[in-house]
Amino acid sequence: MDNLTHSLAGAVLGQMGLKKKTGLGMATLIIAANIPDIDAVATLLDGVQHLAIRRGITHGPIAMLVLPLLLTAIMIWFDRWQTKRGKRPADRLPIHKGWLLALAYIGCLSHPALDWLNSYGIRLLEPFSSQWFYGDSIFIIDIWMWIALIAGVWISRRREKSGAANWQRPAWLSFAAICAYIFANGLITGKAEADVVAGVEQRTGQTPEQVVANPMPVMFWRRDMIWEMAGKNGREYGEAGFNLLAPEPLNWKDELVKNDAPLSLVEQVEDTNADARAFMVWARMPILQLEKDGSADGGFALNIADMRFRDPLVQDRFSVRAHVNQDRLAEPEK
Repeated sequence: MDNLTHSLAGAVLGQMGLKKKTGLGMATLIIAANIPDIDAVATLLDGVQHLAIRRGITHGPIAMLVLPLLLTAIMIWFDRWQTKRGKRPADRLPIHKGWLLALAYIGCLSHPALDWLNSYGIRLLEPFSSQWFYGDSIFIIDIWMWIALIAGVWISRRREKSGAANWQRPAWLSFAAICAYIFANGLITGKAEADVVAGVEQRTGQTPEQVVANPMPVMFWRRDMIWEMAGKNGREYGEAGFNLLAPEPLNWKDELVKNDAPLSLVEQVEDTNADARAFMVWARMPILQLEKDGSADGGFALNIADMRFRDPLVQDRFSVRAHVNQDRLAEPEK
């Protein structure tokens, strides 16, 4: 999820009463909720090499164990540093090391729990396994989650400042609403996937090998559905729109998207192309398109994309173009 969502999740946890357990409680929760994204520095790398790094080791079990320990040590140091300088706020609660560590773990664990929800993916077991996990239920920036989280924090803060005894209640209601929203979206995705499997079997006589539900911004009741199956000349992908509120939920796109080349060609390209190698670490439904590139050796340009991110608005950030020598591939039939 986006970092505003992560920050608001930490803030809601604080307003549920956790921030009163120790000094620097709220700051610890918010920072911890974002700290796994320290791997965002990888976006400074050239090309798409960050795709092989993001949502990996800093989101895995070792990071979930170590990062809260480091953050707790930093927060304790900061509190002592302010005290020595005479800058420590008088109204700050005393530091309770046990609770500070507990809040660091709670905030940190909230991060992969939210990241898992969308179709981008997360490697929850790095470095022990590079397997990607996908929730396929929530769009990466969800305005309805923003509204619920902001409302919970804002109303709770207003009640707290006014001296109300039950100031934590709005944050608890916000937390409950978010949990219910996530559960409902999981059910929507489950229905969409089941409908697509049944529909593809009825239309083609084949069971799709993989079905992906791409959540859509704002319209949480809709999904862009993609499925993968074996074709005569390699992998083929189908698409359909799912609308829970429509009389006929599935809107089929009859034209299949086909690969121009086998995946084995990518393995050859990976030997010399770091971007292609990084992209294939992340790719879930790779789509390969070949075209003449006018090179002296008569080779081709291999465009590698992913079916999840073929929208023109984002495709440039999630695709790779690599040169393929003529001796590696005969001209494809068009």
